[in-house]
Amino acid sequence: MPDTPEPADQDLPEDLPAAKAVPRRRWQLPLVWLVPGVAILVGIWLAIQAFTGQGPTVTIVFQSGEGIEANKTRIKYKDVDVGEVRKVEISADTKSVIVTAALNKQARDFAVEDTRFWVVKPRIAAGSVSGLGTLLSGAYIGVDAGKSTSSRSEFVGLEVPPILTEGAPGKRFTLHAATLGSLDYGSPVYFRKLPVGQVVAYDLDKDGNATTVSIFVRAPYDEFVTTNSRFWATSGLDFTVDANGLRFNTESLATLVLGGLAFGAPAGQPKAAPAAPGWQFPLYDSEAVAMSDHDTTIEYYRLVFHQSVHGLTVGAPVEFRGLLFGEVSAIGIHYDERTHRADVPVDIKVYPERLRKYSKTLPAPGSASPEIVRGMIEGGMRGQLRTANLLTGQLYVALDFFPNAPGVAPQAPGKLRRKGEKSTPVEVAGDLQEIPTVDGSLNELEASLANIARKLDKIPFDEIGKDLHTAIRSLDATLKNADGLMRTLNQEVAPEFKRAVQEARETVSRAERLLQQDSPLQVEMRDTLREVGRSAQSLRTLTDYLDRHPEALIRGRTPEDKP
Repeated sequence: MPDTPEPADQDLPEDLPAAKAVPRRRWQLPLVWLVPGVAILVGIWLAIQAFTGQGPTVTIVFQSGEGIEANKTRIKYKDVDVGEVRKVEISADTKSVIVTAALNKQARDFAVEDTRFWVVKPRIAAGSVSGLGTLLSGAYIGVDAGKSTSSRSEFVGLEVPPILTEGAPGKRFTLHAATLGSLDYGSPVYFRKLPVGQVVAYDLDKDGNATTVSIFVRAPYDEFVTTNSRFWATSGLDFTVDANGLRFNTESLATLVLGGLAFGAPAGQPKAAPAAPGWQFPLYDSEAVAMSDHDTTIEYYRLVFHQSVHGLTVGAPVEFRGLLFGEVSAIGIHYDERTHRADVPVDIKVYPERLRKYSKTLPAPGSASPEIVRGMIEGGMRGQLRTANLLTGQLYVALDFFPNAPGVAPQAPGKLRRKGEKSTPVEVAGDLQEIPTVDGSLNELEASLANIARKLDKIPFDEIGKDLHTAIRSLDATLKNADGLMRTLNQEVAPEFKRAVQEARETVSRAERLLQQDSPLQVEMRDTLREVGRSAQSLRTLTDYLDRHPEALIRGRTPEDKP
């Protein structure tokens, strides 16, 4: 096709606008797609936020799933939500419940080795009530954040809420005791009767011979736990009977039910440094044992009793002249084939240092102790069972001097026996020395009662009864006669006696009337007395005249002598 010549510019109209080059438009998104796009972006942002804000997922094993529900039960730390339970399922062995929980980002540091989880629900334990708020809101899982740096995602939940949480100011200490007694989680710890701590854990030792108790003492009271402090159990009611009467002692009413501990330093000792956390102390049964002198020197002896030891137990006190200085360590039995008699060997351990503080003349314990004991035995020292409590029948061992006790033949340690005794002395393992014994006071009382009973058997009670019956009949007859006599007196003698008394009264009345001052008898008596007085005066005058004129008795009175 031939080329067509372009028209010349002069052929175009002058008012025709010039063409402009416009770039080609690109593809544009309609506005209707803007909203879904923004939603997608927000979703992506929320997903990123959820992913970056999500904490670790942990599994917790509980013995029971009571109160735990998936997607409902919360996990709280100090009453603040830090996670939620996602799934609850039974373990493969059907013995426990596995709880899967998601923690928040802020609780990411909780997934460490020493973190603890437990179910918070209403509980009544150790004298306190907890978890009452869950009655309305439902149970939740409490968490105590650990401080370990080792991560962990699988935990075993606590069946009992912990007594102590991390971060509480104070110190933990360890106590060792033979038995746990009445202690339990939360049992109080007292200092001068003020509650200053609690029992937070306890466990049996691996060998099974003792228990270990962990306690926590709050600050600032933990500074009073020093290296020389002594702990003792205060469970129950402690009462003593002494010269001052009956005394009761207890730390508080709570210890009567819950048990408890107390501590203090022995009186007279200088103040020691505060004990470091984890310091270990022995736990004593009572304050008296805890505060007593702890002896380092122990000596062992044996006593062989030829009587029943019912009421004597291991740990019973051993006294020397009333002073406590030992205890019973073992009780056995020994059969003598020659005499076919069974004796009871009793091993005791004594603390000679307790006696030395009362006397400066006793030598220090050591190799000289056996010789001293032998000398005291030769001087009459014997062992005797005595009654410690008449109500319970408990016995104790008393060492005292008995001047009239049978002598003993000193032999090798463990082979002391009474003089003249044909039986083989009790063999003692090792070099245990034997102390001879005498019968106890109860045995002596029984022997005395038996002797009295034998004497009573010799009394002819039948003849005495017959004589007594005869005497009673005679007495009855006498009483009957006396009764008849009394009736006779009442009927015959009494009226006559009454009349005699009446006449005596009348006689006395007449005498009173005669003796009155204005009575005729009294007037006549006064006149008579006056006449007697005048007669006496005349007689006195005559006597005076005769003294002067005795011749008047012969010749009479002369005229010149007349007045």
